[in-house]
Amino acid sequence: MLKAPADERHVTGGGAREQRSDARRNRTAILDAALDCLARDPQASIIDIAQAAGVGRVTLYGHFATRSQLIEAAFVHALRQAEATLDAIDLSGDPREALVMLASSSWQIMDRYRGALAAAQRELPLGRIRSHVDGPMDRVAALIGRGQRNGAFRADLPVDWLVALFYTVMHGAVSEIAAGRLLAEDAAGVINATLLAAYTPPGSVVPGAATPGAPPASRPGA
Repeated sequence: MLKAPADERHVTGGGAREQRSDARRNRTAILDAALDCLARDPQASIIDIAQAAGVGRVTLYGHFATRSQLIEAAFVHALRQAEATLDAIDLSGDPREALVMLASSSWQIMDRYRGALAAAQRELPLGRIRSHVDGPMDRVAALIGRGQRNGAFRADLPVDWLVALFYTVMHGAVSEIAAGRLLAEDAAGVINATLLAAYTPPGSVVPGAATPGAPPASRPGA
């Protein structure tokens, strides 16, 4: 059997690596463009996203066969970026102060990617979305467990239930903003107040919940 010259085999291998590198760059560009487009319009089309990414529809469909696949991948892409941000937060102090920091930072991220979440909620089953956030919620569970052990948080309810509450309040804020019943700039303070009140042991005084530097909450149209 004839073999290609060594230099030709090298070029062929190098070409394959370049193709793979180009594919990775295109995929990242598509996902970044999807997040930008969905932030402006959660119903952005495949054509809109392809144009924003600077690729053709054929290239985009080579990575994602359907819009649902693209939306799910963009949602996961956003979660990975969020994890990098949340990993930098020091949650080792007072559990209540740590909760406010974690909830405030989580909300800033969720607010940034509200469009991707809204699109995911339209395209994906709720269980599918929840499966992707189970990893990030482990951080919340660890904090709640520590707070329960040192008496900062109520211990009469399961950790999993309190984690579900964290998840539900965050997503509820997105829905309330979309419905015009909550201002985006008020959301962090409302979220913190809700979680601290829910997590404080029965009979104990609920600590101040306002986000540092945040103005008093106001109702839309007030």
